[in-house]
Amino acid sequence: MRLGVYNAILHDRPLPEALKVIANLGLTGVEINTGGFLPPVHVPAIDEILVSDAARDEYLALFEGTGVSIAGLNCNGNPLHPNRAIGEKHAEDIRRSIRLAHRLGQDRVVTMSGLPGGEPGATVPNWIVNAWNSAALDVLDYQWEIAAAFWTEIDQLARELDVKVALELHPQNIVFNTADVRKLIGLTGATHIGVELDASHLFWQQMDPVAVVRELGPLVFQAAAKDVRINKEHAALYGVLDNSFRRLSPDEDRTNLGGDEWVNEWPKDSAWDFVALGRGHDTAYWTEFLRALHEVDPDMLVNIEHEDVSLGRIEGLQVAARVLRDADAALRTSLVGQ
Repeated sequence: MRLGVYNAILHDRPLPEALKVIANLGLTGVEINTGGFLPPVHVPAIDEILVSDAARDEYLALFEGTGVSIAGLNCNGNPLHPNRAIGEKHAEDIRRSIRLAHRLGQDRVVTMSGLPGGEPGATVPNWIVNAWNSAALDVLDYQWEIAAAFWTEIDQLARELDVKVALELHPQNIVFNTADVRKLIGLTGATHIGVELDASHLFWQQMDPVAVVRELGPLVFQAAAKDVRINKEHAALYGVLDNSFRRLSPDEDRTNLGGDEWVNEWPKDSAWDFVALGRGHDTAYWTEFLRALHEVDPDMLVNIEHEDVSLGRIEGLQVAARVLRDADAALRTSLVGQ
């Protein structure tokens, strides 16, 4: 497998230093953030690269001799947000990222499906998680109409430039499970839209990432290596849809998501937490996860995403990289002689 790191956790340092960190982890790829929720810290000259061969070549030269190559671009955001200041920017970031991937010789862009408002004139997204009533299905019908139109357009651009767009099955998005993936492909007839298989968001939904990989097969374009620990004592009381988040004030360190939207503080007694690989599921599990991905594509890009707040930036990457390398080695051993 092709193992690397999603670079957001290394935005605190210049790209050359980030590449040294990744190489020291024994990994060979870096997934570069190119907009959306986060700024493109490690590729600030996107507009220049899109029009200048010299700027493109100068950027690609930064990777030469490092042992680390670009392993896809990442533009996570909400391109369907009803607030045009957010939605239109994130949508254009996706288009720009597809063009950038083509310019850089890449063929993968990771993003999210997005989430519209619930009705015309809405200003905030509306995530329907249990459509037991007819009004909820009315909202979904409206949202899917918006999503289908946008992703039909994006698929056309991706097809023209031979880039595949991988959607993360993330909460607060219209596509967050296997059925949603099938529905989007059915509505759009897309040929260049599929999935970035981030196991973490499947774990807390009580889905089996290995089963999902095998169900979706060639629709899995890329993967993220991130774990989840279910805190059973809290999950038993609050369930996995607990909303005990705290709003951060302007004088606290907080991450902007576009417009006047910000990341909230995670619940104190959380039902589940993002953790480094191995802290929720052992190496044997991740070996089988890699096996399922290998069945789809032996050259699958699998990039660590570090969001374990109990570990430092480098410490968390070291923990995850060790488990991922061990899982990959175990897979390789098991495949010998087959």
